[in-house]
Amino acid sequence: MDTLAETLSVRLAKWQPDVAELARQFILEIIDLADRDALDILRSRSVEQEVLDLLDEY
Repeated sequence: MDTLAETLSVRLAKWQPDVAELARQFILEIIDLADRDALDILRSRSVEQEVLDLLDEY
């Protein structure tokens, strides 16, 4: 099994059930976007934070 999959499996078992379920939902969304070659349209957190920081300056 891939290292990422192994790590995810271990972490999902350790996290609180609601956190694990939310992580599963996010991961399924990412897989769906990757399947549709649409990951490049997803904004990263760093870009989003830059925009928020710029808005705070004004």
